[in-house]
Amino acid sequence: MKRLRIIALALITVLLGSSCATKSSKENTVSISGAFALYPLVVKWAEEYQKEHPEVRFNISGGGAGKGMADALAGAVDLGMFSREIARAEKDKGVWWVGLTIDAVVPTISAQNPYLSELKKRGLTREEFKAVFIDKSIRSWDELFGRKAEKQVSVYTRSDACGAAGTWAKYLGGKQENLSGVGIYGDPGLAEAVSKDPLGIAFNNTIFAYDIKTGAKHQGVEVIPIDVNENGQIDPDEDFYDSFEKLLQAIANGVYPAPPARELYFVSKGKPRKTAVLDFIKWTLTKGQVYVKEAGYVPVEPAKIDAYLEKVSQQ
Repeated sequence: MKRLRIIALALITVLLGSSCATKSSKENTVSISGAFALYPLVVKWAEEYQKEHPEVRFNISGGGAGKGMADALAGAVDLGMFSREIARAEKDKGVWWVGLTIDAVVPTISAQNPYLSELKKRGLTREEFKAVFIDKSIRSWDELFGRKAEKQVSVYTRSDACGAAGTWAKYLGGKQENLSGVGIYGDPGLAEAVSKDPLGIAFNNTIFAYDIKTGAKHQGVEVIPIDVNENGQIDPDEDFYDSFEKLLQAIANGVYPAPPARELYFVSKGKPRKTAVLDFIKWTLTKGQVYVKEAGYVPVEPAKIDAYLEKVSQQ
């Protein structure tokens, strides 16, 4: 009987130890999903953070901003990665957010586009992009140059709910569902699709249009300059697309138009309660900011960073 009692106590101890270990593991795990735009930076942050905090584990997945918001509001993840302006309806559902960095959406075409040299000289205006992506009143490349329609424009968009599509559509005066074209899943898929179609046009987050290591555009991808002042040509102050560094500087200086340039966020259902999550967010807004430019993003201004840090620290 005494032996059985000892065994029973031993089993209880093992079970309690297992339960505590599981609880500890769960508390030290940070789950994140969402925007492809923010994914590379968050992966870099997680890698660097773990060097200082090896006890913390990360589960990070892409899937688009729509998935990030949905997962966060459902409590399926600790944090959602989000890449467009937060809507009133989302705020009404109790979403909590902090801004982390700034990125932009750029209009992309194939490097084999037969009109590439002309497009680089004249660019396209906001209204011309709208005519291609939303109104469908321009259906051929030739129409843009006042010539007889011959080569049709192949329009590509995102099939998944995402910040890039929402941001690009907002710039054109619509919503993601207003964008026409063949739906492609994910930012990498969209960049690949347009690169392989000489008559294609799409839009991508900057890090999927440019190689952050070389500063050049990804193989097969080109970026159409935006004729912001609509004078029919790309002026010197609008000509910053040849290198990633120049584009990032234009975004930072506010030369590249908004809303294609926008803040990227972490979102959650109410303020996170897990210490590991809050500590990680604070780190991204402080020590983690050193990796923002290195990863190909534009830093948020210091005053906003301070405001977000205060938001995280509020009880």
